[in-house]
Amino acid sequence: MVVRQEVSAWRPQIPGVVEVFHAHFTEHAYPMHVHDVWTLLIVDDGAVRYDLNRREHGTPHDTVSLLPPQVPHNGSSATSEGFRKRVLYLDLTQLDERFIGPAVDDPDMNDPLLRRRVGQLHAALSRRGDELEAESRLALVGERLRSRLRPRLVADAPVAGRGVAQSLRELLDERLLHGVSLDEASKLVHAHPTHLVRAFTAAFGIAPHQYMMARRIDRARRLLLDGRPPAEVAAAAGFYDQSHLTRHFKRLVGITPGRYASRVPSPGRGAVGAKPSATRRDRAPA
Repeated sequence: MVVRQEVSAWRPQIPGVVEVFHAHFTEHAYPMHVHDVWTLLIVDDGAVRYDLNRREHGTPHDTVSLLPPQVPHNGSSATSEGFRKRVLYLDLTQLDERFIGPAVDDPDMNDPLLRRRVGQLHAALSRRGDELEAESRLALVGERLRSRLRPRLVADAPVAGRGVAQSLRELLDERLLHGVSLDEASKLVHAHPTHLVRAFTAAFGIAPHQYMMARRIDRARRLLLDGRPPAEVAAAAGFYDQSHLTRHFKRLVGITPGRYASRVPSPGRGAVGAKPSATRRDRAPA
């Protein structure tokens, strides 16, 4: 089998869309990680299996998967031939935090209309000069997502105590660039180091060091999309040096920061790289 790692990534000038990411992988497997934004995923070839909130999920034909922010997940091919996917990373202006719970409960939506609209949005985002169309199609996608998730919204539960897990997550977010040792964290949070690690992992389904590394990789991706060189990005995202960034970036994203950056288009140009073309159903009327 030929090993493929084809990636195209860019940030369009469309409010609400943090990143567009197209990829074709045959062997890459994503480790457990988190994002601080929504992950809207469609698979064009093959299938992906993933764990979200300690439950296994998959992407059968015509499924649209919506993975919420701050909820750990992984991912790998469900077939020996690999998978080809298109991903939109959307900020919380498109879906606010109220929808995280419903998305955790049912992230995979078998909805042909939504699938077609997401495909049409990808096609518009891939073309220069079609910003108004892309904004219009994003509005339709957001409307459809909210209509699917809203019936499962429940009344807000009483706010419980934050607990050491939440306190540690806030501390990790504050110290994202400079880091924090477990001993220092335990003193600041007032909990034994072992209890701190166990409580965080039990609460969020991911170890503290995995959480921090995933957040740093997200930051590195944004900086690379801004056109900053990998060596500069390494320091700006909290890594010891470029080799440290490269090792973790390749493990999580599937390619090196240099190759990722080389697929970022120059200002004013359309996206470049291995970009799946729109399918017939993507070109159908909305």
